Amino acid sequence: MDVNTELVVIGGSAGSLEVILDMIKKLDSEISFAIILVVHRKAQSVSILPTLLQQFSPIEVTEIEDKTEIENNHIYIVPADYHLLFESKHLVSLDSSEKMNYSRPSIDVTFKSAAEIYGESLIGILLSGANADGVEGLQYIKRNKGAVWIQDPDTAEVNYMPKHAIEGVAYDLIISPTDLAEHINGLNKL
Repeated sequence: MDVNTELVVIGGSAGSLEVILDMIKKLDSEISFAIILVVHRKAQSVSILPTLLQQFSPIEVTEIEDKTEIENNHIYIVPADYHLLFESKHLVSLDSSEKMNYSRPSIDVTFKSAAEIYGESLIGILLSGANADGVEGLQYIKRNKGAVWIQDPDTAEVNYMPKHAIEGVAYDLIISPTDLAEHINGLNKL
């Protein structure tokens, strides 16, 4: 890929946390872009996810707050019960409007918003999950010339989301959890 990747957005639901943990352990210690994680989780949960992931990551892991400035070489987690919207390449906002696909944060909302701002320099990755969230967002990324990676449904703990995506999206890559970090490291332009 000739285009410089500026952002990787990873969406996942049931069964995706293990994949994310495995990926984080294998990432290069420096990356030339930001990674944003949109993971479905209970709204009232105290957020231990950033602390958990930071234990395994050489890269700083931060839970996004309203008006967070996005920096390269960081991993950001969308907080429970908020949609993430991009105002620019470096500024995001949180939104508590209605749930999409029974989810807030919605993977679709973040994928679409990122696609509008980043276009061809965006990679959207959809992992294991039990509902249709993410498919429309991936289609939108493709329309905006971004790249789409989908977890191989045969490797997903819950294969509905990736299977649905493969059937409905012109994807660039089918990935297995074991080679996800390797593909992301391959985007590095340091």
